[in-house]
Amino acid sequence: MAYNHLPMTVTVRSFAKINLGLRIGAAREDGFHELLTVYQTIGLHDLIHVSLGGGSGIEICCNDPRVPPNKSNTCYRIVERAMRVLKGKGRVVIEIEKRLPVQGGMGGASSNAVAALLGLERVLKQSLPAEERLRIAAEVGSDLPLFLIGGTVLGVGRGEKVYPLVDLPAMACVVVTPEVGVSTPKAFAEWDRIQGATAAGKVDRGAGLRPASLGQRPGPTQARSAKLTVSGTSDRMSELGRGLSAWLSESYSGAPFRRGRAENPLLELVRAGIKNDFEEVVFPEYPELSEGKCALACAGAKYASLSGSGSTLYGLFASKEAARAAVTKLRRQGWAARATMTLTRRAYWRGIFAG
Repeated sequence: MAYNHLPMTVTVRSFAKINLGLRIGAAREDGFHELLTVYQTIGLHDLIHVSLGGGSGIEICCNDPRVPPNKSNTCYRIVERAMRVLKGKGRVVIEIEKRLPVQGGMGGASSNAVAALLGLERVLKQSLPAEERLRIAAEVGSDLPLFLIGGTVLGVGRGEKVYPLVDLPAMACVVVTPEVGVSTPKAFAEWDRIQGATAAGKVDRGAGLRPASLGQRPGPTQARSAKLTVSGTSDRMSELGRGLSAWLSESYSGAPFRRGRAENPLLELVRAGIKNDFEEVVFPEYPELSEGKCALACAGAKYASLSGSGSTLYGLFASKEAARAAVTKLRRQGWAARATMTLTRRAYWRGIFAG
């Protein structure tokens, strides 16, 4: 096919996610861990520009030098697979306009890849079957499939097995992005180290992620306390599972949004006893992240948590006005804070293709 005109370009919003609770289970034979989490898409996003022109190959460019422009990029990998399945012809250029933090726990790279896939389908004027999309996405990365659903999503397995949950109403959210990057593989390795040490009766927190800047190791009393209070991985998974089951049974009853109550039902979920296990390994390594969570709570957040393995923190607020006031307060304290909203599934898909 000859191209004698300007390449067609499609712009796609690449929305972020937060984790509403995250439990880390046992390590699997494939090197991943069993996970149980609830993903929630939010309004903050990158922009992905996809164009198709003459020639062949895939080109990646980004305004952030930390984003790899080669085959290791998730956008490259998913487009390469999709082009093969769709028998697409031409040179694909993907421009990533980063607005989300790199290594921030908001699923930026995964969301970028799904946005690139959706943009590719549009420029090729072809569409993959839904099951094929999910299969390809799961091959590229654990977080990708959730962005093919959007809204509130249950994630199990290594996080790639996703199930749409009840479409909850939007809620005001404030995101704080400290200037640190947390490596997810290193966070998992530190989790395994601590769990192993706990099982052996020896807990030395803070030896794995950035040893040059860690605090003092805990004394014997702290070690004994940690040994007594840290639950086994199966207990942790069951604890979150019970909380989710209780919330789901309420949510899917006759009045899923509990009409007549002033409180957003999303708060019922986060108050079901859920938390993010990564906080146990990331906060001792990066004390500023623990401080950020406390700052969100002090600014009026109804619930605050680390997202994924971090470094992004978020707080859920009762209103847009409360969220805006919190952003003003947090910025005065030196935090990089932004207000946004959680996205329902419908709002997510309405906003995918930028006008």
